Amino acid sequence: MEGHEVAVEPFVLSEIDGRGVVRLTLNRPRQFNALSEEMLAALQRELDAIAANPQARVVVLAGAGKAFCAGHDLKQMQAHPDQAYYEDLFARCTQMMLTIQHLPQPVIARVHGIATAAGCQLVAMCDLAVASTEARFAVSGITVGLFCSTPSVALSRNIGRKAAFEMLVTGEFIDAVTAQRLGLINRVAAPADLDAEVQRLVDAILAKPAESIAIGKSLFYRQLEMPMEEAYRLAGQTMACNMMEPCAQEGVSAFVEKRPPAWANVER
Repeated sequence: MEGHEVAVEPFVLSEIDGRGVVRLTLNRPRQFNALSEEMLAALQRELDAIAANPQARVVVLAGAGKAFCAGHDLKQMQAHPDQAYYEDLFARCTQMMLTIQHLPQPVIARVHGIATAAGCQLVAMCDLAVASTEARFAVSGITVGLFCSTPSVALSRNIGRKAAFEMLVTGEFIDAVTAQRLGLINRVAAPADLDAEVQRLVDAILAKPAESIAIGKSLFYRQLEMPMEEAYRLAGQTMACNMMEPCAQEGVSAFVEKRPPAWANVER
């Protein structure tokens, strides 16, 4: 209205509770939370802030409205028919996706609706995923003549090659039960129980020392891309360093002394 400023909703809603649980919500419900330039930039800012926040323990990534994420914003892409533009867009999307893996905190995807193309990639790049029985997953770019090349990188590192390739060349949807069986997601819950199931996973993480989880997450992804012997060398070095951490010293002492560990900043 004239004379009144129109409030602009943020592309990503962010809140953190007293336990250090950060909830990020993709907030373009009318566009099914498509990853526009603005959405990617907002997500990158939020993830960078989480990385720098020592109070953040766990991240839950959700979507507003009916969908989790419908992938890239095809209307915006169509408006910029330029290869350099596309290369920059996909590079920025890749940077955001890799930031999720580089965070010291575990990131849980809370999937309640469709997760398609780069939206399915987003689920695959999260460390953990919990989905509603109503959720559906697809890498559906091929249906518009665009092979989901960047999503294929994440998808093929979550599920078997033949299952991943079938999804990529058909663009067909799979349901949450199938996604769990293939290894794309961890847990499935009825829609009414989705938040409770996410909470159970969050609580299990909060009950463990953040230092060990951060060390372990970094090692987990690094060793996956290494030959076996090199992976074992890195894992051994990492485990030795972890043993020198106060949290491991306390945990081992507590085990030997048959008592609960007295870790700081851990949920009881």
